[in-house]
Amino acid sequence: MDKRPLGRSGLHTAPLVLGGNVFGWTADEATSFAILDRFVDLGFNTIDTANSYSTWVPGHVGGESEAIIGKWLRKSGKRDRVQIATKVGMPVQGESGLNRTQIERHVDKSLERLQTDRIDLYQTHKDDPETPVAETLETLERLVKAGKVRAIGASQYPPARLEESIATSEKKGLARYETLQPEYNLYDRANFEREYQPVALEHGLTVIPFFGLAKGFLSGKYRKPTDIEGRPRAAGLKKYFDGERGMRILAALDAVGARVNATPAQVSLAWLMAQPSIAAPIVSVTSVKQLEEIAQAARVKLDSAALAELDRASAP
Repeated sequence: MDKRPLGRSGLHTAPLVLGGNVFGWTADEATSFAILDRFVDLGFNTIDTANSYSTWVPGHVGGESEAIIGKWLRKSGKRDRVQIATKVGMPVQGESGLNRTQIERHVDKSLERLQTDRIDLYQTHKDDPETPVAETLETLERLVKAGKVRAIGASQYPPARLEESIATSEKKGLARYETLQPEYNLYDRANFEREYQPVALEHGLTVIPFFGLAKGFLSGKYRKPTDIEGRPRAAGLKKYFDGERGMRILAALDAVGARVNATPAQVSLAWLMAQPSIAAPIVSVTSVKQLEEIAQAARVKLDSAALAELDRASAP
């Protein structure tokens, strides 16, 4: 399977990244292990998580996803077949931010939970306006030099702070953000394409977007508001039923899918993979069966007519 470079880091990823936010939440340990095993067996190699997953679940304190991945790495012996991406900066047990103390404390906790000696891609989860970007980057540089981290990336940064960070790295000769993890999908296009894509293209950042299926809406399994009742992400799905645009996108996915023999989810992800600067969308699944379907997206080829039809239907 073709691998796509993650900036200038020397890391390469297959065209789909496995999201670990569900591990220990909607996927228990046994299910998570099965998903991880099958993901690697299918030829994929990058797993994304965060130290804050899954603090939103009652009774959880953060680190649950990393701990499951660490147990799987130890049991499976597949550490050298995968790249581990995790994040720091969101609130965990009353602590948050990107100052030196926070990063150095939490990278060691992540390494311990992951049961590994290095993190392949360490990402700042969101901007910390209270900490100068130079302090954050100098700390990350020390982690790279120490071998704890191989490359760094950013997620959910304001464009101006992202630009400032890149300029600071270049000026001071520090480790530079090589990847960007924003929200981007066929429905949620406008903000990324207007604010972030120009920055990514100018500076050679590669993008690994989250919510590639718009919380499941672009899978086509939700066709009317009643379909989301009782779902874990029901509140976040409501916006996709406002107005006609969501239904217009689903209709285009159905039409294109019929021509290329693919499901709406596969077509949605194939569209993402075809966009400038995109290395690989992050996908989360709660069963091996879901993974088997999603994985086929890497083999779907959309011609210019199909891409144009999807662009028209989803135009913001």
